[in-house]
Amino acid sequence: MTKAGPSPFQHAPGRLGAFFLALALPWLASCERRGTPEWRQTETPAEVSPGPVKPAPPDTAPVPFRFVAYNLQNWLTMERAAEGGGTQPASKPDASKQAAVSLVAAARPDILGVCEIGTRDDLADLQRRLKQAGLDLPHAHFTGGVDPTRHLGLLSRFPITTTATPGGLDYPLDGRGHGMQRGILDATIEVNGRPVRFLGVHLKSKRPVEEGDQAAMRLQEAHLLRRHIDSLLAADPAARLVVYGDFNDTKASATVKTVKGESLVALPLADGRGEAWTHAWEAEDLYSRYDWIFVSPALKPRVDEPACGILDSPARRQASDHRPLLAVFR
Repeated sequence: MTKAGPSPFQHAPGRLGAFFLALALPWLASCERRGTPEWRQTETPAEVSPGPVKPAPPDTAPVPFRFVAYNLQNWLTMERAAEGGGTQPASKPDASKQAAVSLVAAARPDILGVCEIGTRDDLADLQRRLKQAGLDLPHAHFTGGVDPTRHLGLLSRFPITTTATPGGLDYPLDGRGHGMQRGILDATIEVNGRPVRFLGVHLKSKRPVEEGDQAAMRLQEAHLLRRHIDSLLAADPAARLVVYGDFNDTKASATVKTVKGESLVALPLADGRGEAWTHAWEAEDLYSRYDWIFVSPALKPRVDEPACGILDSPARRQASDHRPLLAVFR
């Protein structure tokens, strides 16, 4: 092997170094004069929608997790039929609770978002039963709106790093003031070192009420949720959002279109037979798609669509009048 000779720069005279230094000094001075520009943060007014959000660049870092969204149908204490006739305050029947637990546990979610949960103790009861069934979700978040009975809950295998309580969830309708019935659950979960933000809702039911038109109330709640989504994406277009829950409305409704907007993607979920209904009003043979999972552009590439679906089993009739949704992210 031939030895390489000395580098031509090894014995260069000092004049060469001085020459390069002279060239560099004006450039360095110019950088010092310009400095680093100060970035200004601006807040988007609540009344103004920022419009469509450009898709974020592909996120190559994995965020694998399984998520289930489920309306538990009154996992709470309420007036129920008594054995001797009449009604009495009682919790959801134990057999119905166990049916719901078996359905969820079989799906093995890392994160579970539920609605129609009663109290914090009811959420703890669900958490305990799931653990007994082999599904340990030790982290919990509980919240709600003006409805004193039905609330929202989130259980997670991963740490819940932050939660938020969106403000301004009031609206006028027909000369009266209203508050969002169950509020907005807002929780950020650290999934394998990467934050994913979950927004859960249970919008106004289709049950008529004296306070106002139920459809108009539901649409107003959809606008409040949309405003919150817009504010988050305006602050961070690359935010990983999962927006889910019981929207009590179908695909072509103004409610669902308002929430979806131009910046969210609805997951095309179905059961093993290709059926997409999530709510059964079996007394009237009505089967509707009321429950939805939407994701932001930054999270859409991580969805494992073939693994997603609507959960079904013989236990679902006893568990709830809704079927759970499963979303899988890789």
